[in-house]
Amino acid sequence: MSQHGTFDLVAALGRLAPIASLSLERREEIANLATLEKFSPENGDIDRTKWSGKVVYLLSGEIKLDFAGGRFDVMVGGADIAANPLPSNDKLLHACKPITEVEVLQFDEKTLDMVLAWDQISVRSNATNATDGLDSAIKPGMFSIRSLASGAFASLPAANMSLLLDRLVTLVVKRGEVVVRQGDPGDYYYLIDSGRSIVTRQVGGVEMEIADLKPGDVFGEEALLANALRNATVTMKTDGVLLQLSKNDFFELLSEPLLQRLDWQEAKRRVSSGAQWIDVRYPAEFVHDGLPDAINIPLNEVRRSVPLLDAKREYVTYCQSGRRSSAAAFILSQRGLHASVLAGGMNSRAEPIVGGVVVQ
Repeated sequence: MSQHGTFDLVAALGRLAPIASLSLERREEIANLATLEKFSPENGDIDRTKWSGKVVYLLSGEIKLDFAGGRFDVMVGGADIAANPLPSNDKLLHACKPITEVEVLQFDEKTLDMVLAWDQISVRSNATNATDGLDSAIKPGMFSIRSLASGAFASLPAANMSLLLDRLVTLVVKRGEVVVRQGDPGDYYYLIDSGRSIVTRQVGGVEMEIADLKPGDVFGEEALLANALRNATVTMKTDGVLLQLSKNDFFELLSEPLLQRLDWQEAKRRVSSGAQWIDVRYPAEFVHDGLPDAINIPLNEVRRSVPLLDAKREYVTYCQSGRRSSAAAFILSQRGLHASVLAGGMNSRAEPIVGGVVVQ
């Protein structure tokens, strides 16, 4: 199995339903997620168990589809019927047999469905805004597939998607423009549609550059979730376009649906089953009464620590009250990690902790 290039694949995608409904730019993007596989008649029936959770198209060759009751169909790549996915999940389908050499194209079903849903909703949102006389820059394909597949938007209900697109405000920004400033109150959440920005922080009177943000990246959630002042300054490195969401809309449409809060007993159960505690307080707090086997990643270091964490493992974040850990869990979740938060933080624990040891 190999990853297929986009040199001729984009044109092929323009003939496949419902992918053909996507814009050319979106098809070029989604082409990078396609996987091409070849099968030969001498290898026998195709193992369809490998297609679980996939959307599969026949690009070339002929396949015989054997159904219950002795019925069968022959599908030919390039024919009109092959514009639709193979019925690989049909319970009445007993076997897929290559008649000739065949090529099939596969997509992750969840990712493809998410892209189609967002694009349909954004088209409707644009039509509504145009009717209202509003100048909306929200267009199908503006959200990267990376964000839709594993970011903050991946688990949103469809109703939230529609409302989110209606409430996002488009900001055209210039190189050198300060979007948020360290020490200011948190009032908005931002997503970078185009352009790049620099994140800096004043530490001991010295300005330190801590991140370089690109399209698809987000910022501003920490101050909102922790109900704190901005802990860094974000300045545009280039001209660009930002999408801005108000604090109230952020809580209603994003943070509440995405944050998974656990009580003390459930959090302990998850950890005993393999999850990892993350203490997001300062090191001095962690040393004083950190939970056994917890790792300490202060909130201001969480973003930079994401590449070091195991995407297959569950994490439970905590702090003293739940504010900082809520921000940490959201940051991890919107970057595709499985993260929950201890509701109420250390103040909610059922057993006292002395010197890093839980007293039963």
